[in-house]
Amino acid sequence: MFAAFSALSVRGRGAARLAVSTLVSGLVAATVVAGAGPAAADGTAEGQGGATATIGGLKTYGAAVVHADTGDQQISAGLFEMSVDGGGTLQTYCVDIHNPTQRDARYHETSWSGTSLGANKKAGKIRWILQNSYPQVNDLASLAGRAGVKGGLTEQDAAAGTQVAIWRYSDGVDVDALDPQAEQLADYLEKSARDVAEPRASLTLDPPAVSGHPGERLGPVTVRTDAESVTVTPPADAATSGVRIVDKDGKPVTSAADGGQVFFEVPEKAADGQAELTVQASTTVPVGRALAAESRSQTQILAGSSESTVSATASATWAKTGAIPALSAVENCDKGGVDITAANEGDAPFTFDLLGIEYTIAAGESRTVTVPLQEDQAYDFTIQGPAGFEKRFTGVLDCMTQVIEADAAGPDTQTLSEPSPATVGTTTDDTNLAATGGSDMTPLIGGLAIGLVLIGGAALVVVRKKEAATRD
Repeated sequence: MFAAFSALSVRGRGAARLAVSTLVSGLVAATVVAGAGPAAADGTAEGQGGATATIGGLKTYGAAVVHADTGDQQISAGLFEMSVDGGGTLQTYCVDIHNPTQRDARYHETSWSGTSLGANKKAGKIRWILQNSYPQVNDLASLAGRAGVKGGLTEQDAAAGTQVAIWRYSDGVDVDALDPQAEQLADYLEKSARDVAEPRASLTLDPPAVSGHPGERLGPVTVRTDAESVTVTPPADAATSGVRIVDKDGKPVTSAADGGQVFFEVPEKAADGQAELTVQASTTVPVGRALAAESRSQTQILAGSSESTVSATASATWAKTGAIPALSAVENCDKGGVDITAANEGDAPFTFDLLGIEYTIAAGESRTVTVPLQEDQAYDFTIQGPAGFEKRFTGVLDCMTQVIEADAAGPDTQTLSEPSPATVGTTTDDTNLAATGGSDMTPLIGGLAIGLVLIGGAALVVVRKKEAATRD
């Protein structure tokens, strides 16, 4: 069965951006019926592979001016730097101008479909800009020549002009670079941009979850990567459980290349259980990959990468009889929620509950269920099954970029940070970085009113009843 515990946060889709405090954690809950067992490793819905990094701040930037009905607002515009877990550095631009950037926020590599880029028909042009401007083109004299900039470009000009051109496609804002040379570069990039396909992930495992019976080789799990090879790490308890990671012929595997297939070989006498393998590599992350925050922090897009550590995990579940589920999840901005894929390789149906609606996966079948979420909603889903099976997915749905003035949020809101112009050329010690967009433009509104929490709870009950009635 399924238990969901969600800290809700809503970003206004109409007249305001409204963040409901995480004090409402536990508002969404379903009863757990299956017996408790050892928990599987926690993971985000997008955590199927790639780079994980911590944002540092703006490193190379200039100034930009956003034109709005309420007046002009000066902000910083340029390149962020991130430190990769396990080693490496990423350079990124913002594709989410209205959101604040939280200091030391953790990010993971993800597909465009898990961000606002998925529904943006101009996302391909953003990748063209990244490929044809700074820092991918670090010959600034050449870049200035292409853009017709007679006065030349500094690194600050190049970063600011590139960011401004990206914002025009990612957020649809009326924005200009303050420096004339940077503005000329932005105009050139905007007018020259062409559609370029989304890059594939630096490293993924497909599928990220498999299941079957003891005595079988569970899989295959296929490696997808740009790295020359990946290191394969067996389950932590492999020595005691007897589970091995092998190829199709049953030979032990310690490394693999792109397209390589690995299997979980489970002993015939093994008790019902679960295991997880990890693959890791050192490679450059492809330009244009999206980076989504694990908290509420503006979405980034990759502009440059050093040799960096990337990793991915895959899990296996086995049982002698009954349902044998394999679960994975990914955020889907097109559908406005999280897609949970459940496969059942057992000989009995696998039944679980999502927000009051019961789903059954027949033996030998697979099904994808979309859990609808509010924009900016934090989620924490745990699905449990037989023999102690448990899988948890956490994250924040961040699919939109456009917001309007916060003063329409209503009387039951509290301003946590005031908008203020960016101070170009200096740094800040604030939690919200003096960075591109959010922290300089839009107040972060925290909804703390108990009445609002109660209204939200009542609305959820109504929605659940409606969904159940519709399903019946």
